[in-house]
Amino acid sequence: MAYWLVKSEPDAFSWDEQVANGVEPWTGVRNHQAKKNLAAMKAGDRAFFYHSNVQRAIVGVVEVVREGYPDPTAETDKWVCVDVKAIAPMPTPVTLAQIKAEPTLESLALVRQSRLSVCPVSAEHWQILCDMGGWQEPA
Repeated sequence: MAYWLVKSEPDAFSWDEQVANGVEPWTGVRNHQAKKNLAAMKAGDRAFFYHSNVQRAIVGVVEVVREGYPDPTAETDKWVCVDVKAIAPMPTPVTLAQIKAEPTLESLALVRQSRLSVCPVSAEHWQILCDMGGWQEPA
């Protein structure tokens, strides 16, 4: 299993909407590096759901349930999306300020490439962030 972080502006698409919709295509990514990251996602991978702009915090965890396919919102077929479903909210949202204050997370893509909307997360960083937010994998 690989780990990721996906960003959404909560006024455009929020965690609550993800939960309400169940499975949702992660569309609208128009950055080439983020597109490569989406294309690398596999069914069963986990991703942190991150509210950008307003809250700037990890607010939940989603699972990839459909691997990359052409983004139906794109004008050309060069962009991809994946389908994700909500697993559970982060018990305590982990803010960007907390992430930046944690020395062991200084190499996290969210910190190094702050504009990237889909980022890989190492297993080590995943566990640190889970611990910070009180997340435990559902039984």
